[in-house]
Amino acid sequence: MNPIKPITLSAFALLVLTGGGITVQAQTSAPKEAITVPLAIVKKAPVTENDLKRWSHLDLVKDTIPGMSVDKAYAELLQGKTGQKVIVGIVDSGVDIEHPDLQGMIWTNAKEVAGNGIDDDKNGFIDDVHGWNFLGNAVHENLEMTRVIKKKDDGSAEYKNALAQYNEKYEKALQDKQQVDYLLDVHNTIKKELNKTTYKLEDLAAVTSTDSKVLMDKKIMTQIFTNAGHTFDPEAELKEYSEQVYDELNYNLNKEYDGRKIVGDNPEDIKDNHYGNNIVFGPDKEKALHGTHVAGIIAQIRHNDLGGDGITNNVEILTVRAVPDGDEYDKDIALAIRYAVDNGAKVINGSFGKSFSPHKQWVYDAIKYAAKKDVLIVHAAGNDGSNIDETKNINFPNDAEDNVKEFADNVLTIGAINKAYGENVVAGFSNFGKINVDVFAPGEEIYATVPNNKYKYLQGTSMASPNAAGVAALIRSYYPKLKASQVKHILMDSGVLLPAQVVLGENPNPNEKPAPVSSSESSKTGKMVNAYNALLMAEKMSKK
Repeated sequence: MNPIKPITLSAFALLVLTGGGITVQAQTSAPKEAITVPLAIVKKAPVTENDLKRWSHLDLVKDTIPGMSVDKAYAELLQGKTGQKVIVGIVDSGVDIEHPDLQGMIWTNAKEVAGNGIDDDKNGFIDDVHGWNFLGNAVHENLEMTRVIKKKDDGSAEYKNALAQYNEKYEKALQDKQQVDYLLDVHNTIKKELNKTTYKLEDLAAVTSTDSKVLMDKKIMTQIFTNAGHTFDPEAELKEYSEQVYDELNYNLNKEYDGRKIVGDNPEDIKDNHYGNNIVFGPDKEKALHGTHVAGIIAQIRHNDLGGDGITNNVEILTVRAVPDGDEYDKDIALAIRYAVDNGAKVINGSFGKSFSPHKQWVYDAIKYAAKKDVLIVHAAGNDGSNIDETKNINFPNDAEDNVKEFADNVLTIGAINKAYGENVVAGFSNFGKINVDVFAPGEEIYATVPNNKYKYLQGTSMASPNAAGVAALIRSYYPKLKASQVKHILMDSGVLLPAQVVLGENPNPNEKPAPVSSSESSKTGKMVNAYNALLMAEKMSKK
């Protein structure tokens, strides 16, 4: 799960909250009944906490925030209508199916008798009541580039490329370790000065020490808070950043580490396909944070005064644990897709990705299998701020064997936007590409469920993907006769246009602002997913 993981303080990639009455020009593209004329959108300052927790559901025109108009869709289009349940497969790090805000939203295998130790439905997976865990008790893993160079140098271009990227990434990880250790020391100085475990910007303002180190550390933390915004929690986020960096060195890039021996299968043999267990949140529920957040974005209970709201509650979440802390194996992803398809999923969310894919054909075959079974796969574009149309930046799995021509029409690749409509609306970390990214969805500061009854703001294309998948599930619920490929193109065609000029990626030099380019360079559509417009288009298409 290398590029698709929560963005914390890494390389100071902190979120910048918007503010201040700036006027921009909003272009919309929608079915005839929706808004079609340019409108002046004034960004609100500040965004209320309630709006921040559910900004992806808000409306660009009504709320001046480029959400997906989910609230508007419910209020104006879905009142009095009844949809049918849709099974959504979550291929991820696991899901805390016991979270109170996901109760009633979890898929149950009616063909399996819980706890009897028998494979009642004879699918090869014993007691798979709520899904399957292909990783068993494994948590950490190498990156795929690490696995490639651990094998014998065969002189191939793949090996040389993996070695070059590994060396670069390892050096960067060492720099990150130095940085996080320094920041932890800064944080501990401030904690000691304030006699608090955590603190806010206003607490820093009260520091009046004459100690030069304290004053310098105060200045550093003040700048971090200024960049990160009021949701920043230094204790929690520095801990997360530290774990991310040390896990990278200890596991992801450690050539001596073998996480797969815990699983016990042969990852090079696709026919060795019945392994793992039925504990869908894995051996450590806290490590299912990523998948639980993804599930919550789609399905956390609406309007129950807990946490945030899901996009639709007319779903059942089918959990397939196949994404470790590191890069997923092609075999696990291929089998996870097939498992979800065989158990009735009509939408599968894949918030994972990697730069190398030695057995990509196994995954391609699984994608084609899903296409034949009319299943839509929604996939995160990746968090490297790169153009994934370029061969050196491919984000696997993709749906084009040559990275150009699609071999199936059931994969929707999602980039991430933030809540500030304007030339910087595309998240700096989001990958882009006018061939391999289809459309954008909200992916910064998304509030949703995390394990053990908690909630958290996370960001990444990992969060944008389930936002789009939730809208896809909404369409498949109310318009079940529409095919997966039709739903894909509805989400692409009905979206709201990005501004004419947008900034893509992040400039490696923090002192230089990237130049905006035509939004046509961002993706196939240059658009943002919009539930209201999508439902209008689905209504029309379903009558043809």
